[in-house]
Amino acid sequence: MRKLIRRLFGFTSDESFMHAIENIEVIVSKILSIFMVVVILVAIVDLGTFIVKEILTPPYGVINTTLFKVFGLFLNVLIALEILENITAYLKKHVFQVELVIVTSLIAVARKIIILDLEKVQGIDIIGLGTAILALSISYLIIRYSNKDRR
Repeated sequence: MRKLIRRLFGFTSDESFMHAIENIEVIVSKILSIFMVVVILVAIVDLGTFIVKEILTPPYGVINTTLFKVFGLFLNVLIALEILENITAYLKKHVFQVELVIVTSLIAVARKIIILDLEKVQGIDIIGLGTAILALSISYLIIRYSNKDRR
């Protein structure tokens, strides 16, 4: 009984508790990376079936819909790959790499702009996306220059 009480009190120490939290973070990151691989595979299958359908429907060999939809599907896969890279970078160093997060955000906003239907959006939406790109670009430059000084 004394051993059990010592273990319980030992677990409440700061070092033991932080070690347990770190282990949980690693387990969650591994689960997220497995799920992200599944998402990437599903996105690739979705992209492949979309392209095959477009090529096999009349007129044959031509993509009937706008290329923007195809580009959006490609960028979905790239964004998922970047998120997987963020997770694996965390697993390697146990630190979130802000530069990777900003690059992923830039790709996501660029995707939104590429697939944007200009006939259905208002000017304020375009201004908002432009502001987001400007802010992310400035953030990327700041992070890039600060990391350059450390190297």
